Amino acid sequence: MEKLNRKNRGLEKLNPIKVVQFGEGNFLRAFVDYAFQRLNNEVDFNAGIAMVQPLAGGMVNMINEQDGLYTLFMNGIKKGEKIQDIQLISNVVKGINPYTDFADYLALAKEEELQFIVSNTTEAGIEFVSTDTPDMQPPAAFPAKLTLLLLERFKHFNGDASKAVTIIPCELIDYNSEALKKCILQYCDLWNLDPAFKKWVSEDCTYHSTLVDRIVPGYPRAEIEEYNSKLDYQDNLIVAAEPFFLWAIEGGDDLKAKLPFHKTDLNVKIVDDIRPFKMIKVRILNGAHTAMVPVSLLFGNKLVMETVNGDFTGPFVDNVISEISETLPMDKNEITAYAEEVMDRFKNPFIKHALADIALNSISKFKVRVLPSLLGYYNNTKTLPTSLTFSLACLIQFYKGIWNDEALPVKDTPELVEAFKKAWELGSLESVVPTVLANTDFWDQDLNKIDGLSQALVLALTEIEANGIQQGYINFSQKN
Repeated sequence: MEKLNRKNRGLEKLNPIKVVQFGEGNFLRAFVDYAFQRLNNEVDFNAGIAMVQPLAGGMVNMINEQDGLYTLFMNGIKKGEKIQDIQLISNVVKGINPYTDFADYLALAKEEELQFIVSNTTEAGIEFVSTDTPDMQPPAAFPAKLTLLLLERFKHFNGDASKAVTIIPCELIDYNSEALKKCILQYCDLWNLDPAFKKWVSEDCTYHSTLVDRIVPGYPRAEIEEYNSKLDYQDNLIVAAEPFFLWAIEGGDDLKAKLPFHKTDLNVKIVDDIRPFKMIKVRILNGAHTAMVPVSLLFGNKLVMETVNGDFTGPFVDNVISEISETLPMDKNEITAYAEEVMDRFKNPFIKHALADIALNSISKFKVRVLPSLLGYYNNTKTLPTSLTFSLACLIQFYKGIWNDEALPVKDTPELVEAFKKAWELGSLESVVPTVLANTDFWDQDLNKIDGLSQALVLALTEIEANGIQQGYINFSQKN
C-alpha cells in the first residue's frame, strides 16, 4: 500500500496555523486535534495545528514523515450495537522539536493567525523550574518554553493586544489554566522581563481551565493487522479511542464566539464553572483507572478490559468506585449513573488499554486522582477505605520495580525512581513505608500524620509479599 502523506491523499493545501499544541501524544491527537478537525469540517474553521514536542524524546519525526496525517478509529458500543467510526485527521500542519529546531519553534510566535495554545504535558508538566533561564534553547519546563514563545510574539507584534492568544491547557490538575498562568508570571519576575509584556501576558492573553474526558488507548499494536485491513494506505500513527467525548472549558460568550462548537453536535461545553464536571470525572474515571493499575499489574493483568472483567480484579474495581463515590458531595443518583457508564466504557471490547501505559507518572496521578478520595473517606468516617488503601500499598510495591523476579513497567522521573530505590533499600517495611509517606515531593504533605495509615500499609504489604495480591487483599480486608 502507498504511504500516508498529503500528496498521495490530495491534501497538499495547508490550513494556516491557528493552534500551537504542546504535546504530540495519543490523547491530544484523538481529542483536541479531532475536535478542531470537526470545526474545520463542519463550520469551515480553517485551523491548522503546529505540534510542539515537550520532551527531548518524542515522535514529531514520525508525524512529519506522514505530513501530519494520521487515522483515528473510534470504537465502541451504542444501544447494544458495536460501532466504528474512522476519520483521517488532516489539520496538523507540522511537528516541531524545540530541542533540535529551537529557531523553528520560536518562529511559531510570528504566525499571523495564531489564536490558541493547547497543551497536555501530564500532571507533572505544569511546573515552575527556577533553574530555567531565558537563554536556554529550550528551557526544561513547559511553562518556561511557553513564556519564551509568548515573549517572542509580544516583541514581533509590538505588544498588539489583538495578537494575544487564548490558552487552553488540558493537563489533569485543578485550575490548570491558573496554575499555568502563575508559572508564566513567575518567569516574568525571575527573568526580569519587560513589565509591558507581563501586563500583556496577564491581561490580554486569556486562560481557560478545562476538563477532558475520553479513553484513548493509542496505537492498537495487538490488532494492527485488523486495523490496517480497513485502510488503503500505510499509516504508522493510527490511534484508537472510544466514541465518548466530553470537553468542558471555562469561559463565556467571547470564548464561544472564538470556538463555535455549538454549531456542531460535539460534546464541548463552554461553562462558567467546570468543577462539578471535573470532580466526578477525575475522582471516578481517572481515580479508578489509577487505583486499578498497580493492583492489576501485580496480579498479572495487562489490560483495563481484562481487569474489569476479572473474577478478582473486577469486584476490586467496583469496590474502589464505591469507596470513591462515598466521598463525593453530589447527587447519589447522578454519581451512580456516571459510575455505571464508566464501567461500561472500561469494558468496551474494542479498547485494548494497556495498564503499563496508564502507569506513566503514577505517583503524581495517585496524588491528584486517588489521594483526595482516600483522605476524604478517612475524614468522613475516621476509618481507612480498604480498597484504596490496598491500592496505595500495591503502588509502593510497584515502585520497587521488581515483582516475582520480573521487571515492572515503572515510568517516572529519575529523581522519583531513585527516591523509591533508596526507600526500599532500608529493608524492613516498618522503615520503607514511613519514608515513602513522609516524602512531601510525592504527596505535598506528610501522610504519616493520617492516623493508622502507615500501619495499614505495612500490614497490606506484608500480606502481599507473603500471599500474593488476591489472597493478600482478602487477608488485609479481614484484618484492616
